[in-house]
Amino acid sequence: QVQLTESGGALVQPGGSLSLSCAASGFRMSAYAIAWFRQVPGKEREVIGCSGTTNYADSVKGRFTISRDNVKNPVYLQMNSLKPEDTAVYYCNANDGLFEFWGQGTQVTVSS
Repeated sequence: QVQLTESGGALVQPGGSLSLSCAASGFRMSAYAIAWFRQVPGKEREVIGCSGTTNYADSVKGRFTISRDNVKNPVYLQMNSLKPEDTAVYYCNANDGLFEFWGQGTQVTVSS
């Protein structure tokens, strides 16, 4: 069964850090480009960045980092200096140009 699973979401205080993981089963993750997105209720899903590139959304540039190990799962999203406006459901996406998979999302809440 093909599955993409995010984990690591939590409640964190402003200024804190959090690391999210994206793990795959049922397909070879290393063959896919992995991107992270986030979505706030009532707003469009926003792309954060993609593994293998240094292009990040302006809203997270310098604070978030995507890393991956091509040998093993998972792909990570390291989030530092978190702000209340980072509160969202975070999703990972796997795409090889032919197939695309989404995870179910993990909730990140930044609040004091």
